Amino acid sequence: MEPSAGTTRREVLRAAAAAALLAATGGCSTGPTASPSPSPVPGTPSAPPTTTPAPDPAGTEVAHAGTGRPELALTFHGAGEVDLARRVLTLLHDRGAAVTVLAVGTWLADSPDAARIVTGLGHEIGNHTWSHGDVDGLGEAAARVEIERCRDVIAAATGGPGAFFRPSQAQHATPLLRRLAADAGYPVTLSYDVDSRDFTDPGPAAVAARVRTAGPGSVVSMHLGHPGTLAALPAVLDDLDARGLRAVTATRLLAPA
Repeated sequence: MEPSAGTTRREVLRAAAAAALLAATGGCSTGPTASPSPSPVPGTPSAPPTTTPAPDPAGTEVAHAGTGRPELALTFHGAGEVDLARRVLTLLHDRGAAVTVLAVGTWLADSPDAARIVTGLGHEIGNHTWSHGDVDGLGEAAARVEIERCRDVIAAATGGPGAFFRPSQAQHATPLLRRLAADAGYPVTLSYDVDSRDFTDPGPAAVAARVRTAGPGSVVSMHLGHPGTLAALPAVLDDLDARGLRAVTATRLLAPA
């Protein structure tokens, strides 16, 4: 049955009305209308991102802090006679210094009290490989074992992996070692910019003179297992006091201002 003339006229009117409405709304969809975004106020800085960038999976290496604070980090390779280590760390504690001990895994395994001595005196502990070999020259599998085995003995003694990794027998880590350290829970490999050379036993005065070259932000390499280091520390700490520098852990040194 054909539509009547009246019906056709009504449909035409409805179509015309719909077209007019569509034109008035600019062709928006029939769903909910979104509120327009406010225009930025000229000169108003955008808000900073609320998320912290993820650590670099390849790992990073740090040898100096650029915070500008009057602080430096005395870092000690952890090995040698435990009683000597205790005397070094006690002297530092009594003088108000907090340091970072990068411990050798075999030292910790052979001396169950060593890790507790470090942390009990307010210092922090890190990973200096399991056996203190030439880790930069190892293949991936062997290097991974050196890092992870030391990490595991630190965790067994302290409940955590420690703060940093530092390669043994090397000032700087290869890209492979930095990646393996990051995989093992150490996103930052801790190098240094001042070497006290105390492991050569040059005498307390020579050790103190080398440390005197350190300034704000420096990371200094020292060793626990050498009597000359213990003998040099009073002069080292007196010099830091005279220059208004505080010895802090590497974690504190690298913390944002």
